[in-house]
Amino acid sequence: MPLCQVAVPFSSPPVLQREQCLFKATQARRQLISVKTLGSRCTKSNTFKGRAVQAKVTRSTSCSAFPQRDGEERTARNGAITPALSTDDPQYLTQGLSALPGQPIPLGPSLPVDGSMGVNFAVFSKNAASVTLLVLADEAQVEPSEFECQRTDDTWHVQVDELPGAGVRYAYRVTGHGGWEQGYRWCPEEILLDPYAPLVHGRSKWGVGDPHQQWWGTFDLSSPEFDWGEDYEKPDVPWQDSVIYEMPVRAFTADGSSGLDPSIAGSYAGVAAKIDHLKDLGVTAVELLPVHEYDELEFQRMPNDRDHMINTWGYSTVNFFAPMSRYGSGGRGPAAAANEFKSMVKELHNAGIEVILDVVYNHTAEGGDVNPYILSFRGIDAKEYYMMDMDNYVQMCNYSGCGNTINANNPPVTQMIVDSLRHWVLEYHVDGFRFDLASALCRDPDGQPMASPPLIRQISKDPVLSQVKLISEPWDCGGLYQVGSFPNWDIWAEWNGKYRDSIRNFIKGTSSEKKQFASRISGSSDLYHYHQRKPYHSINFVTAHDGFTLKDLVSYNSKHNEANGENGMDGSNDNLSWNCGVEGSTSDEGINALRKRQMRNMHMALMVSQGTPMVVMGDEYGLTRHGNNNAYGHDNELTHFMWGELEARRDNYFRFYSGMIHFRQNHPLLGRTEFLEQRDVTFHEDNWDDEESRFLAFTLHGGGKGDLYIAFNAHHFIVDAALPSAPEGTTWHRIVDTNLPSPRDFIPEGRPGIEGRYNIAPFSVLMLQAQQ
Repeated sequence: MPLCQVAVPFSSPPVLQREQCLFKATQARRQLISVKTLGSRCTKSNTFKGRAVQAKVTRSTSCSAFPQRDGEERTARNGAITPALSTDDPQYLTQGLSALPGQPIPLGPSLPVDGSMGVNFAVFSKNAASVTLLVLADEAQVEPSEFECQRTDDTWHVQVDELPGAGVRYAYRVTGHGGWEQGYRWCPEEILLDPYAPLVHGRSKWGVGDPHQQWWGTFDLSSPEFDWGEDYEKPDVPWQDSVIYEMPVRAFTADGSSGLDPSIAGSYAGVAAKIDHLKDLGVTAVELLPVHEYDELEFQRMPNDRDHMINTWGYSTVNFFAPMSRYGSGGRGPAAAANEFKSMVKELHNAGIEVILDVVYNHTAEGGDVNPYILSFRGIDAKEYYMMDMDNYVQMCNYSGCGNTINANNPPVTQMIVDSLRHWVLEYHVDGFRFDLASALCRDPDGQPMASPPLIRQISKDPVLSQVKLISEPWDCGGLYQVGSFPNWDIWAEWNGKYRDSIRNFIKGTSSEKKQFASRISGSSDLYHYHQRKPYHSINFVTAHDGFTLKDLVSYNSKHNEANGENGMDGSNDNLSWNCGVEGSTSDEGINALRKRQMRNMHMALMVSQGTPMVVMGDEYGLTRHGNNNAYGHDNELTHFMWGELEARRDNYFRFYSGMIHFRQNHPLLGRTEFLEQRDVTFHEDNWDDEESRFLAFTLHGGGKGDLYIAFNAHHFIVDAALPSAPEGTTWHRIVDTNLPSPRDFIPEGRPGIEGRYNIAPFSVLMLQAQQ
């Protein structure tokens, strides 16, 4: 389907309505905009020499996108252009294309609303002096046709007649007045990607090609709509029943042990081929690490300490509308990849599994003012798209830790983000979003935190977006920490970082943690019990894509990131981990047994907590990154799912891990819709202020049958625990004792005969269920 958001131009004059656009387009029907040849690369005076150039370009630094040294002459960046050719010019006649002024809505490429042949193009730039559309009409064309865009308010537009509805590549060149000192980064010689491009054309195969690849927008406006099927329905899993599985698309099946044909390994189709594993695991949603188009070879554009790596996580967006084309199988191009993504979503939905996207609207791949990567927004209108601090020489604000920060609450940028989100829901049928560094989206254009950010409010009130799952990572790299206080309109969930820290601390035996631990596993009511918020608005997690894996959390006290090439400066230094006595791998059977027990203990805590649990790909079998807690740039066994290791552990650790997920989903006391009240839980504790206590036991009540007694012992010694009486007419059956070997560690039907007292082993968890 064509991209058809109603993205109106923003400026102080009244917005031009669609009817006015049609009227003006009709009047101008015969006023063709001439095609002109593409000028040469800009020189220091930023003039063009009137000759045609190839589509593949070499980047220059002679533009205001780059800072100049003190004392260097600063010239005006007016970007003088060779005059457009007239309709009598023979060069115009050979191009075979003509153009009309077009319309300012919708942004991006679209079919003309009057039904005429051709494609309308529109792009927002408030501060540009001129915008030129470049078009490669087919694969054979190497010299782009060039069309001057007309301006309506702050939108630049042109309609190219007789242009095919697919197979076209396009981009823009933009000039403007003012330079670095005014916050502008004009670079008229750069080919700039349309922020609203529905698809992106670049290199065809993952990790293969020129690190200086030119990115072009493309589209498919002519193919039939994707067939979702007559009986197709979205799963619509209630929050309280959700278990989220965080995973990268490529790493899930890229390893040869996946057993997949190499043509689909590491692709959207690869994910679909492994749906049975997700069903066996018991998760209800996959949370895909970024699938917006990004450049996996960005670290290799210039010599640096990271140029041996490849970006496998994708937190470096090139375009917010296009699916990552190289996650499509077989290198078949962006349109095929988009359809493959839809097929993956369809198959996941048919299996009852939702699709949540990890989205990065806080920054882009363009970097900051040191070694910028000029792709799109920076050259189109940097001052509108990015936060700027005009009092500093390096002006781009960096609340993302990646050199720039999207100006998310500037109205046109707000609308772009909302349009992008709606596009993914309406076109690709995704079920929700996790917003990376979401607190950066709560800042005004000056970087100040906002109590009611327009972007978050607009998302929350949108009739489409308010109906999907919305998850914030409620902090940013500028020190704004909003766990429990993120603006939420009673519908946003949050990554609960306090939950993660408390679970790690208590399970490894840290003193003075018991009260915090009890609060976190009870649903964090101190953070979320206000207005209409619910326990499931706390996204509970122990591990995530960044940081230690579950196995490394019990195997390393310190990070070991030497392979990243940053001298160990990257990644968190505070992991709240415990190696159980030896750093890294060991042959000590006692330490290895303790580590396995601790992994079970943390998973148990996650599965019995009120709130929405999130688990991470690979933890179900014990993926290790050998102490690397920031493996964003490794496309190997550090990040790949190792299917052989899963099979080796299927009957023991995986049995426990997946069994507890299924047990949670089938038990009404785990995953409540309301916060616990006094009648719902009994804590078997009479000294909450004992800072040395590392033992916590409680009973969840469910009116008799199904009551759960759960005890955590993080001491180095056995606790002889007095068990409460089972409800009348029932007896206690042991479901879990993490100290016991598999399969006795987890007995889903329960082992009867448990009463009176129970010796709870050091660093272990016990769970009993009342049964008749």
